[in-house]
Amino acid sequence: MLPDRTLVKLSPVQHQAAPLRNKIIAALRSAIETGILAPGTRLIEKDLCDQLNVSRTSLREALRELQAEGIFEPMSARGLTISTISREDAENAYRIRSVLEALVVEQFIEKAGDDAVRDLARCGETLKQAYRSGVLSTIIESKRAFYDGICTGADNAIAFDILNRLVLRTSSLRRYSLSRKERQMQSIREIDRLIKAIQSRDIEAARQAALDHVKNSARSALDAVEGLGRINRA
Repeated sequence: MLPDRTLVKLSPVQHQAAPLRNKIIAALRSAIETGILAPGTRLIEKDLCDQLNVSRTSLREALRELQAEGIFEPMSARGLTISTISREDAENAYRIRSVLEALVVEQFIEKAGDDAVRDLARCGETLKQAYRSGVLSTIIESKRAFYDGICTGADNAIAFDILNRLVLRTSSLRRYSLSRKERQMQSIREIDRLIKAIQSRDIEAARQAALDHVKNSARSALDAVEGLGRINRA
């Protein structure tokens, strides 16, 4: 049986011009990625509405979209809960992610101009600094910006959308991995290797760097949660 965890605290959503549903999804995504909403957490609509300062109608639109992506799952008559993930599904998610990241890196080298390469290198430096800080929320935000830059330069918004979904599905595993100092230092070296290959426009080296980065991420994440006994067997 899933644990009946209660919601911690989310920041109110600012009502601006962009679709409110997207802002709610972004807020929920951030809460899941940083562990505020952990696997097994029961979602209480009233609490979410109060903390995000949104209507129940708007909240339900966002919840339905995330449920369709497998992020939330029904909990009989008690509403929704944050989905857990089996080891087999996690391994598959990482394998798919490695293929997609290698693809967009290749497309970036083929399509991106020198200015885009320089911008990506700056994002890479920001990401490496985030790893050095050890602050999880900063690492996650910097990683998203880095891969947004790659997918934008690759002109592949579809890949970015799929990668975001895969990352969200494995967020509980990823969080344990990113919190490990050893993995943070290893990631700095991997990102540096990837950027250098991109700057040299060496497609094969860049593809291999991307594949190795995800492979090592998967190993770190699965090993971390296996040791804690927090991953389900398929």
